[in-house]
Amino acid sequence: MAQRPIIETEQPDPDAVEIRSLRYPDLPQVIGIERRVFPTPWSLAMFVLEMSKQTGICLAAVSEDRLVGYLICSRYDTVWHVMNVAVDLVHQRRGLASALLAELYARVDDPAARYTLEVRRSNAVAIHLYEREGFRAAGTRRRYYQDNGEDALVMWRTPATLEGSLADVPDPGPV
Repeated sequence: MAQRPIIETEQPDPDAVEIRSLRYPDLPQVIGIERRVFPTPWSLAMFVLEMSKQTGICLAAVSEDRLVGYLICSRYDTVWHVMNVAVDLVHQRRGLASALLAELYARVDDPAARYTLEVRRSNAVAIHLYEREGFRAAGTRRRYYQDNGEDALVMWRTPATLEGSLADVPDPGPV
């Protein structure tokens, strides 16, 4: 009799995941996720720098005392720059990135807030997520990613993009 394969069933329910502020003791788990998820992971120093900024928002998604995702966002003047969103591989496609973004919007608490981010042109899953969140492509950063020279798509979420327009996006370059 053949043995059945063991199937990973520890998928967090997005409603059971706690979204809270990211803390320095979380960083070893953050670095682990970062290395599993991204081809060019951030260094520990980059996370420490972003977490030390008084105007930033750094969030953790925690399930059963285990960090399963995080979001790093910095504020520059009047624009919120989503720097890093990651969900551990076995927990992806469960709504955790959307939950992290929803908490970001709630903490910013400004319907007129403007958000921007860069995403690899090849990352169709992330682009689809951001489009569902009201982000719209507004330009390209040529050869943005150092590992392979891939272009980044510059996306914005503003009051206008939520209405389907780029009217309030600064200098939308070529897409």
